[in-house]
Amino acid sequence: MRTLLRPTAVLGLLSMLTGCVAAGGEQTAPASACGSRIAVLGPLSGDSADLGGNVRDGARLAFDQYRAEHPDCPVELVEFDSQGDPKQAPALAQQIVNDARIIGVVGPGFSGEAEAALPILDQGGVATITTSATRTELSERGWSTFHRLVGNDAAQGRAAGRYIDQALGGTAVFVVDDGGAYGQGLADQVAATLGAKVVQRATVAAGATDFSAVVGQIRSADADVVFYGGYYAEAGRLRRQLRAADIPATFVAGDGAKADGFLREAGDDAETGVVITCPCLPPERAGAEFPQRYRERFGVEPGTNSAESYDAATVFLAGIQAGHGDRAAMAAFVDDYDAPGVTTRIAWTGTGELVASSVVVWAFRVQQGRFVAERSIPAS
Repeated sequence: MRTLLRPTAVLGLLSMLTGCVAAGGEQTAPASACGSRIAVLGPLSGDSADLGGNVRDGARLAFDQYRAEHPDCPVELVEFDSQGDPKQAPALAQQIVNDARIIGVVGPGFSGEAEAALPILDQGGVATITTSATRTELSERGWSTFHRLVGNDAAQGRAAGRYIDQALGGTAVFVVDDGGAYGQGLADQVAATLGAKVVQRATVAAGATDFSAVVGQIRSADADVVFYGGYYAEAGRLRRQLRAADIPATFVAGDGAKADGFLREAGDDAETGVVITCPCLPPERAGAEFPQRYRERFGVEPGTNSAESYDAATVFLAGIQAGHGDRAAMAAFVDDYDAPGVTTRIAWTGTGELVASSVVVWAFRVQQGRFVAERSIPAS
């Protein structure tokens, strides 16, 4: 389950039945699927570009490997930069739908933009695999082409709440969120899990830089743990300002904060008393081959959701290798997919969620400027 899954290895028998044989016996993809495009939709610039870049680069690596192994069958990865803005997502989704060569999407990246883009993508019959949009309700909208390759906020929120309760021994938890689809949804799950141990809740504006008001509230509440639901820029600023105010509460945040941008914003204050939860595989546990290839290609370690994005792109590339060159065929292929990836066994329920046995949430600490996996947390 932790070995590198190559597109050529997936559904090999189906490939042999539908493909052609090149000189030397190498299998080639059916011509009907060649020339297909897969899109990456997410924040590739702006304040959230760290997370979007991780997703894009994981997909890029999968495409690079596929092209090297199948030069006879050109495929293209096309990028759509939402800047993490739900207002931009519908127009981008329509552009994807209007391009008949695009038969799948890795993304959308964030929950807010997913809620805006997915109705259009679903109506256009475009299969989607998000590796980072975790709002639980996304799988409850009745979209037939939606798939998620990480655990949702219900799984992460329960795990984070359990970690705060059992591992940290939190008794006075202050829950903060950014009011967004992702941040508030995750915070709601954490608060529900902790119940009466939540002493107060507050909402701050996305993009905020001055957290003095909520810092004062946290001090007054005498909180021993602060949970933040939102993205890395605000999480890092809040953490820095809590430390500047000499508030000793342990700081816990979700996967939206697991990015280098959090380390830049929090500075040295990220090294002590910080826990980040994520329903994503620690890159070092993805086997030796994937991290090595990622480092060789991009010159850095894999980031949050890089491995999941690699897996998502690999699913689509396996569909192309099996000869599925139109949207309906690709959507059916993704629905029925069941194979090991570098992150987990990839198989979905009827609502597009990973099967329960494939969902694991991890707790990370910051050590020497890196997110280091501390332990896995049961998701249920």
